Amino acid sequence: MQTIGRIGGGNDRGGSRGRFGKDSSRRELRGGAGASRGGDQARTSSGGRGGGNPAAGRNPVANRNPGGNPFKSSRQPLRDPDFYDEDYTDERDTTEVPGGERLQKVLAQAGVASRRACEEMIGDGRVTVDGQVVRRFGARVDPVKQVIHVDGKRIPTSSELVYYALNKPIGVVSTMDDPDGRPCLQDFVQDLAPRLFHVGRLDTETEGLLLFTNDGELAHRLTHPSYGVRKKYWAKVPGPVPRDLHRVLRKGIELEDGLAKVDEFHIVQEHGQQALVEVVLHEGRKHIVRRLLESSGHRVIDLARIEFGPVKLGRLKPGTVRTLTLQEVGDLYAAVGL
Repeated sequence: MQTIGRIGGGNDRGGSRGRFGKDSSRRELRGGAGASRGGDQARTSSGGRGGGNPAAGRNPVANRNPGGNPFKSSRQPLRDPDFYDEDYTDERDTTEVPGGERLQKVLAQAGVASRRACEEMIGDGRVTVDGQVVRRFGARVDPVKQVIHVDGKRIPTSSELVYYALNKPIGVVSTMDDPDGRPCLQDFVQDLAPRLFHVGRLDTETEGLLLFTNDGELAHRLTHPSYGVRKKYWAKVPGPVPRDLHRVLRKGIELEDGLAKVDEFHIVQEHGQQALVEVVLHEGRKHIVRRLLESSGHRVIDLARIEFGPVKLGRLKPGTVRTLTLQEVGDLYAAVGL
């Protein structure tokens, strides 16, 4: 079996080294001292320590980078064409942040899973940073500036960003400050975080789900009609309710500020002279649910918002605030394309 390089103290200029571009010992034996000088020259011109390309003219990989180092490239590493297609390129990882936090630690602190489980997610290619799949366990990232997804869903990794849900009681105005001294939203969230935005509004006589965050981009998208985030309301109205009312509301009713229509309408329950109906729509014009129902002949007795996009009110009591779960925040990001 032939060996490469010096093994057992043999002549490192002969044999197999000659096959990799070095001067052959046979040439030295044939030409003596003159051959030795020629060998030095050959080594210089054929890619030994003096430079050059030892594989020029014979190695198609080396011919891609003529006159340069065959093992370095400013674009893509050189590869043996027998194993790689000619147009194969690496997905280069440009996400590394020197001095940043380890990716698995950031994920674990965000509540994704244990650090060990997060390492497995990274190894399985389930984590992306700024759109690039990262498989290195020791990758360092900036959780404030970089966008991280797990299984295609964005993860809120910045400790500076917060997300809350409030069940707004009846009689509370949807502002952070009221010059008339009425109960306002600030009374419920003033101790949670500075500069919170309330996402959307509810009129004073409507109770239900309101979201709060200091993530300005998310708050903007959740309230902008172009993103079509749907809100679900339950309304108590006088009964009975015509069975074809859903067709009327889906087709639309002309109001003083333009045509308005619902995305969905269902009768939840009817009891005596009252009915509970469900209204789903994505626009947020002032008093839109009340005006739609009243224009169709059904005055609203009570109204509550029970869902905002993927977030549900659930069993949250009036006047109570809770932190959104990691799943809920990720679903909110997905709903507005973040």
